[in-house]
Amino acid sequence: MTSRTSDHAVDHGSAEPVERAIDAMAAGEPVLIHDAADREGETDLVYPADAVTPDAVARLRNDAGGLICVALSDPVARAFDLPFAREAIDHPAADGGKLSYGDRSSFSLTVNHRDTYTGITDDDRSKTITALGRAAAAPETFDFADEFRAPGHVHLLRGAAEGVDDRRGHTELALALADTADRPPAVVVCEMLDDSGGALSPAGAQAYAERHGLVYVEGRDLLDAFR
Repeated sequence: MTSRTSDHAVDHGSAEPVERAIDAMAAGEPVLIHDAADREGETDLVYPADAVTPDAVARLRNDAGGLICVALSDPVARAFDLPFAREAIDHPAADGGKLSYGDRSSFSLTVNHRDTYTGITDDDRSKTITALGRAAAAPETFDFADEFRAPGHVHLLRGAAEGVDDRRGHTELALALADTADRPPAVVVCEMLDDSGGALSPAGAQAYAERHGLVYVEGRDLLDAFR
């Protein structure tokens, strides 16, 4: 699989879903990723963090409806000394046990950019998210604590050290897609929910992608391409 530059032409009417997803990510467009029926069984709406606008945050809130998170690669998380939440929280509830879908949590801190007000508005969350994207592009140039404060309104996720070879969650799939598309190792992921509050079905997610001219891709196809 060859990587693409961010100005690569996008043609959603040709090529296979993985190639189309790479092109869309390279162009800063959202992509829909379904992990697997035997895992979470959910589709996430995914953006490169440095391309997120207030309108994108509104779309994540209104059209996806899940938790808006920013996934950072393991090297970036280490550079910023970001812990896993299960290791940092001193409370009996933080037991570090496996989740019901058989995987470990990748949650880290929650943060706001220091220039935000409450941190929850579309403008504020967009500012925090795009700053995280810039920071991930050159972590050695950023003092994380100077730029961000915790707790905040943007949830951070730490990618597994070995990526999709170690963990097959939306965090790792989206980071692998960003890497192949030559985007910084920071991506927004948000679960897509249906009108009843459950996970949007793959058929529903595909229909949404078709209505809005977006790319839908199966996690197994990304795994086959990236591993």
